[in-house]
Amino acid sequence: MLWLALVSGCGRQPVASVWVTTGDQRKLLSREPDVAFSTADTTGLPTIAVADTPSYQEMVGFGAALTDASALLINGLPPDRRDSLLRDLFDRDNGIGLSFTRLTIGASDFSPTHYTFDDMPPGQHDSSLLRFSIEPDRAHRLPVLRRALAINPELRIMASPWSAPAWMKTSDKLIGGTLRPDAYGPFAEYLARYVDAYAAEGVPIFALTVQNEPHYEPGDYPGMRLEPPARARLIAAYLGPRLARAGSRTLIFDWDHNWDQPQSPLQVLADSVARRYVAGVAWHCYGGDVAAQGTVHDAYPAVDAYFTECSGGDWAPKFAENLLWGTQHLIIGATRNWARGVLFWNLALDENHGPHLGGCGNCRGVVTIDSKSGAVTRNDEYYVLAHASRFVRQGARRIASSSGVAGLESVAFRNPDGSRVLIVVNTAAGEQRFAVRSAGKTLIYVLPAGAVATLRWLDRV
Repeated sequence: MLWLALVSGCGRQPVASVWVTTGDQRKLLSREPDVAFSTADTTGLPTIAVADTPSYQEMVGFGAALTDASALLINGLPPDRRDSLLRDLFDRDNGIGLSFTRLTIGASDFSPTHYTFDDMPPGQHDSSLLRFSIEPDRAHRLPVLRRALAINPELRIMASPWSAPAWMKTSDKLIGGTLRPDAYGPFAEYLARYVDAYAAEGVPIFALTVQNEPHYEPGDYPGMRLEPPARARLIAAYLGPRLARAGSRTLIFDWDHNWDQPQSPLQVLADSVARRYVAGVAWHCYGGDVAAQGTVHDAYPAVDAYFTECSGGDWAPKFAENLLWGTQHLIIGATRNWARGVLFWNLALDENHGPHLGGCGNCRGVVTIDSKSGAVTRNDEYYVLAHASRFVRQGARRIASSSGVAGLESVAFRNPDGSRVLIVVNTAAGEQRFAVRSAGKTLIYVLPAGAVATLRWLDRV
């Protein structure tokens, strides 16, 4: 019925639905008048050509991390407000359709306390993991995840540890250090038991990384350095075989750190045994250039790319700049460089940039939940995500589109239902009148400077 409505009144020409967000916030994911394709002459206009071939990666989705802070804030809302927010975030038809999220295995800096799922008194070990328990996640994270899955059963969930339990580490603390030589087996078992425990709760874990930001040892919250040889050994000799023996469908991603050190995942992938178990490389935005994703993918085309963390914050307070940068680099840049999924950092934080214990004191969530009133503010990152997540369905394929024409950056997808989605950001100083050509037909559109548009259409009528 939707597509019938889109072609009515326009003869037999395809019609594109259009949504726009402008840097001045006068339009926020605003539904604009439909635009018809035609055979009009567009000579001299910048043209974005969209074609089904070649096609590229299949999409998993877009979303943000459900940290302890995010889960606590969302679950703390009154039931009607909580349900309304979760529907807005995860509903595929009446919300923005987030279909990808990331969990912390134990604490991150966005946790009220520092913990893992097998903490022991100083000097004591639990090599058999008799004390392992995901009990800390039962209060808030699991209830929110179950509700999100009920709203969107296609939600894919990945998870990353910030630290192994202290007794597994050279530092004997959650802060700093690396894995002890005798802890590779126990740590692999710890991660596998996490997957099993979540499955028993009805929450399947789609993918694991073995360490968040393995080249960074934070000084005031859990972290662990894990060099490429250590990650390769952990994956090849312990975690990969452990998951395989169990018949687990959970994938393993390497790296989970910045674009500026592609040599690190390349070193892990050079290990032929580890490479058998590595399904993807995960990337963060805090250093380097998004093109690094393409460099690693070109070297190992069978290994997928995922973009798994970027945070907004008080260091970037201007909506217009964040809309432009986020769309250009994370929605368009990451997917044009093979990302099958795109994740921001905290899904929700409060008005004080928390709760957090150490780490980032001025980060911004995709939404802000006022800790006193429960009021929800949709932030810059919400609109960046929504221009993709609401329209690009799980299972969509990235397809060919021209980009960089007259300051117009773009990426295109073909959804499983056959609809095409084109996301365009105008990085030029002035408005741009441009053409979109698809299946021999052309439409003309005018996009203000700094604005983002999502166009969706069916080539057949």
